[in-house]
Amino acid sequence: MKKIRTPCIGICSTTSFGDLICRGCKRYAFEVINWNSYDDEQKLAVLSRVEKLNTQIIENKLRIVSVPSLRQGLKTSKVPFDETLSPYCWLHNLLKRRHKDLENLEDYGVYVRSEYKEMPLKDIFELIDREIMILCEAHFSRYIDDPS
Repeated sequence: MKKIRTPCIGICSTTSFGDLICRGCKRYAFEVINWNSYDDEQKLAVLSRVEKLNTQIIENKLRIVSVPSLRQGLKTSKVPFDETLSPYCWLHNLLKRRHKDLENLEDYGVYVRSEYKEMPLKDIFELIDREIMILCEAHFSRYIDDPS
């Protein structure tokens, strides 16, 4: 079986700033700390949750029309991504790592949905990140912090 890679994208705020949820990969602090001691089932559970939360927010604002273009753009930009996860997770990594440099998502095979076409990319990125964090916090509060 192939080794399960960490979803870390090199923007860890749990270890740098003590955040409860990483601003980069969206794992909880205890998951970042314990990742290497997790078995494959635990790692897959974390990845599945992160994938679902990221995907449902991003796909409401952006549409991937060319997975090969996205893959190539990520490789060219040296943005890490996990081929086993949804391309929307790859796109999340791109947004987190390169949002200040991106001018045209179409170069990556990605289009802004019509409802957000008039918003500057920077604002769309901030909205996506804010909504993902809200969802992660709600999940943590509901299932981890107070699992009753």
